[in-house]
Amino acid sequence: MTDMYAPLKANVHLLGDILGETIEAEHGAAFLNLIEEVRQLSKASRQGDTEAQSKMLALLSELPDEQLVPFASAFNQFLNLANIAEQFHTISRNCDELVCVPDPVDLLLGRLFNGKAQLKPDQLIDELEKLEIDLVLTAHPTEVTRRTLISKYSALIECLSERENPQLSERETKRNQLRMRQLVAQIWHTNEIRKQRPTPVDEARWGMATVETSLWHAVPEFLRQLNEQVEEHAGRQLPPHVAPVRFSSWMGGDRDGNPFVTAKVSEEVLLRNRCTATRLYLEDINQLIGELSMTDCDQAIRAMVGDHREPYRILLRQLREKLSDTQDYLMARLDGQQPKTNPSTLIWHKKDLLEPLELIYQSLLDQGMRLIANGLLLDTLRRIHCFGLTLVRVDIRQSSDRHASAIAEITRYLGLGDYLHWSEAEKQSFLLRELASRRPLLPHQWQASADTQEVLDTCRLIGQQSPEALGSYVISMASEASDVLAVALLLKECDCNFALPIVPLFETLSDLDNAPAVMRNLLQIDWYLGYCRGKQQVMIGYSDSAKDAGVMAASWAQYRAQEALVSVCKDAGVALTLFHGRGGSIGRGGGPAHEAILSQPPGSVDSRLRVTEQGEMIRFKFGLPEVAVQSLALYTSAVLEATLLPPLAPKPEWRSLMDSIADDSVRAYRQIVQDEPDFVPYFRAATPELELSALPLGSRPAKRRADGGVESLRAIPWIFAWTQNRLMLPAWLGAGESLQNAIDQGHQETLQEMFLNWPLFRTRLSMLEMVYAKSEPNLSRYYEQILVKPELHGLGEKLRQSLEIGVRSVLNLTQEQGLMDLTPWNKESVALRHPYIDPLNFLQAELLRRCRQEPEDPALQQALMITIAGIAAGLRNTG
Repeated sequence: MTDMYAPLKANVHLLGDILGETIEAEHGAAFLNLIEEVRQLSKASRQGDTEAQSKMLALLSELPDEQLVPFASAFNQFLNLANIAEQFHTISRNCDELVCVPDPVDLLLGRLFNGKAQLKPDQLIDELEKLEIDLVLTAHPTEVTRRTLISKYSALIECLSERENPQLSERETKRNQLRMRQLVAQIWHTNEIRKQRPTPVDEARWGMATVETSLWHAVPEFLRQLNEQVEEHAGRQLPPHVAPVRFSSWMGGDRDGNPFVTAKVSEEVLLRNRCTATRLYLEDINQLIGELSMTDCDQAIRAMVGDHREPYRILLRQLREKLSDTQDYLMARLDGQQPKTNPSTLIWHKKDLLEPLELIYQSLLDQGMRLIANGLLLDTLRRIHCFGLTLVRVDIRQSSDRHASAIAEITRYLGLGDYLHWSEAEKQSFLLRELASRRPLLPHQWQASADTQEVLDTCRLIGQQSPEALGSYVISMASEASDVLAVALLLKECDCNFALPIVPLFETLSDLDNAPAVMRNLLQIDWYLGYCRGKQQVMIGYSDSAKDAGVMAASWAQYRAQEALVSVCKDAGVALTLFHGRGGSIGRGGGPAHEAILSQPPGSVDSRLRVTEQGEMIRFKFGLPEVAVQSLALYTSAVLEATLLPPLAPKPEWRSLMDSIADDSVRAYRQIVQDEPDFVPYFRAATPELELSALPLGSRPAKRRADGGVESLRAIPWIFAWTQNRLMLPAWLGAGESLQNAIDQGHQETLQEMFLNWPLFRTRLSMLEMVYAKSEPNLSRYYEQILVKPELHGLGEKLRQSLEIGVRSVLNLTQEQGLMDLTPWNKESVALRHPYIDPLNFLQAELLRRCRQEPEDPALQQALMITIAGIAAGLRNTG
């Protein structure tokens, strides 16, 4: 029987061989043989050979200090190269049909035009014009891999792609092989771990690099494919202005809990975004000048440029001069200067660039040159509609308590009392009175505290921007209507003369439950209805809700909140956009985007969706143009399907059973996390949570409060720590007991009906199945044996029993023999990595033991950091 994954395995083998040759060249054959021996023992151990495991553990415990770093690096890079091979396999010409499914847009359009829906062509164009999919790139500290290595990994994928060309000559094949060897050698000799924690500007540059090197090319290619599909199924052309997917960013704007994101930092990031966009558009315009040498044009162009032989080039050169002046102005601003310039000489608003190019496009069409118009010029027009003049729109995020404290400081100074001690009704009354007032609230000659001054400086910066450069103002830990009005007042007082969307973020279980009442209160305020102009975003928090209540209870609370918010906004005549704050890991709402979108409540998508793309998932989904095109197609098809073919509402008996499951789940979760006195000591000992703070992942501190315990730990390191010891606890704790209770109470048939017919329940079980498959109770037991005091081992056994209950309950409901039997590609992907991840886990446990005895040893610290990076790479999830 042919191995369907043979091309993938061949590339893994090829890259592994090259890495082996590189390691041998530096460290010798004996060291390479040791690595291979450990790998083989790991495979045997995975198949149940206890003698092989004992031998592997002995070899790892005997590693001398000087071999720790290269040994950890070897397995880390093997995993990164396996990731490269797998990512390439999804876009390879040899990709198997189980991996490379047909284009989701093509499949959906086939259903819409040939199935029961019987959509009309004009309806499809209308729907595509209405789509608003906003992917928000965030720099939450989950991308372990350094940017310099990411560029080398991308170059390796280009080499793998080149090797698929059957016309390659022998010389070209040798040159390709040499290039791959050079790249792997560069990777091997590059330090995997950053020496310094990145600044917020560094993070923004990293995000912008993904936009520039991948998305800039992917967007026009995706829209060309979409146009071809619309033409094939509906016989219509996609209008040039249709841009269903756009991009925003929290990089440089997310100041919640990050003292390093200041107004000055945000200003620099905003300027840099414009600078990069200007440079990219200059490249497009220069190419268009080379291409559009035609003579014939319409009267609108003649009126602008006069009687020239090459009118399009004249107009394009004028644009080029303006773009060049804009670039000079931006560079001067970045250098700290405030150059005086005539605004009419700059390209500052989207229309400044769009309108002249649209005139050229229309003229070419009028002159019968459609083929030319629909070349690079159409690509550029589509880029402008998607990216604007800033590539991404920057969101500002701040915690509600910072706004309340700023206003309280003002009211105390003015002798009005302490805003923080007022009731919600008193706060709203004050805020609305000041919002309607024509006099300024901020007193002259007043010196605010540093924290309040920073809030005011940020609001002033917002007022100085073009609305096109900004996305939304997100308020974390929002719990009352006054939290939204407070931001509106601060923006007004800082001379912001446009209505920036203000987005409350509901995160904890109680906040999610209260969200509908809060929004109903807000949307009953006439002043605010005028401000929001018929549109409202609400952000749903996945990370903190799961950390507060466990994934099962959190997902049901999120679903119920969305249902109620749809109803509240409909009653108020306001169009709702739900903003999903998902992470990469299952415990933070991660998982396949297509299934996640289709599992939302009926009516909650309705052509509009905002969702965060975080950390390493940005690279996996958008790091290569070919992969990015697939990701954009998945999002577009899912939002279109959720809008036109929404799922049925759950039956009343399903809802009742989910209420019971959620109650049982949150009780089981909190009994461990909040009520178990041994939990925190066990967590700190059995995972590298304390050591993670030394890993320079992102600019944000790991904790909201330096002196806080687990409750103050951010959701990302909370999940990252449990991922490292392979227990994966936050992604399943409480779920298994609640499902098993429902089965024991005689609800198995109903649960199986829910699994088959309710997208929310099916997606939740699929996510549990995936995380159970990645969990390794034996590895977590090993961490426990060498890192945790014996008196705490009982808790570890209790947790592993809970894991086993969850595995049995899920298999019982899905009727599978083994985990992930229904998704063989995912199962194969996980299995491919086991021989490389397992040794890193065993070594990490040994290194944690040594580091806790010798915390100042730099070699031990470096090796430990590499194991952390390697396990994260192998599991394709950090936080």
